[in-house]
Amino acid sequence: MVMDLHGRDVHSRDLRYFVAVARELHFTRAAERLFVSQPALSKQIRALERQLGAELFVRDQRGVRLTAVGAALLPHAQQVLAEWQLAVEAVERAKTEERATLCVGMSTRPARGGLLPAVRSRFSEAHPPATIRLRQVSWQDPSAGLADGAADVAFVWLPLPDLERYAWVVVAEEPRHVALPGTHRLADRVEVDFADLLDEPFLALPEAAGALRDYWLALDARAGRPPRIGAEIASTDETYEALVDGRGVCLVAAGNAPLITLGGVVTRPVRGIAPSRFALAWRVGEDRRPLVSAYITACSEALGGDA
Repeated sequence: MVMDLHGRDVHSRDLRYFVAVARELHFTRAAERLFVSQPALSKQIRALERQLGAELFVRDQRGVRLTAVGAALLPHAQQVLAEWQLAVEAVERAKTEERATLCVGMSTRPARGGLLPAVRSRFSEAHPPATIRLRQVSWQDPSAGLADGAADVAFVWLPLPDLERYAWVVVAEEPRHVALPGTHRLADRVEVDFADLLDEPFLALPEAAGALRDYWLALDARAGRPPRIGAEIASTDETYEALVDGRGVCLVAAGNAPLITLGGVVTRPVRGIAPSRFALAWRVGEDRRPLVSAYITACSEALGGDA
């Protein structure tokens, strides 16, 4: 809509009708061009003239011609319509691009066995025009962008919050290790019993991580004994720094051990706790666009299974 001199709305339809009549200088031919009836077109032009407070056309026995007001309005009406068409085209391009872009969320990069490039290769082969956009998400969001719609699919650690909202396929099941400062009393062991870690201060995910925070604290293996929290961590860098500083120990998936076993940090397998599960997840019933389904299929194929 645009505003007339009196602050009232003028629809783009009104301007289209006006421009059509101005071009044809004939109401019947203009009506045919617009696929409307001639009486309806005349009525709309009269309504526009009333809104503007001036006649736009002279109608007499010699035919139809623009008034001075109509001639003044014509180039601006044409410009407004041209700009609106450009806006519509930009919106359509954006919609097409959005439909052709798949956002893959992750808080941990799934480097395991070359999974990510294998999935991308299969997906791109099936959908060459589509674009995959990777989105790194903070550990505060255990859904890796699924919960708020920032991601279409996501690589996540199980368990997820609001389980009924999501479906998933497990892409890796790995033992949980404990990460320790190299000077820790347990660092020389080949393997560590979880019972030996019960009194240790633990590095914990942010409280917003909910069930995932509890999982990496192994609450189910503590027989009701609350964990000691040495610090909260929300990234790999924070985890490494907290370990080196001796603020606590933490459980990690075996596949993530190389991310933090830099200088001064070691990891050891832990007995007495279940393995971790890494999964590709998506929203149930909310988003099964063709590209979402195609990515799930590509992941399943990369894993050697069925979608």
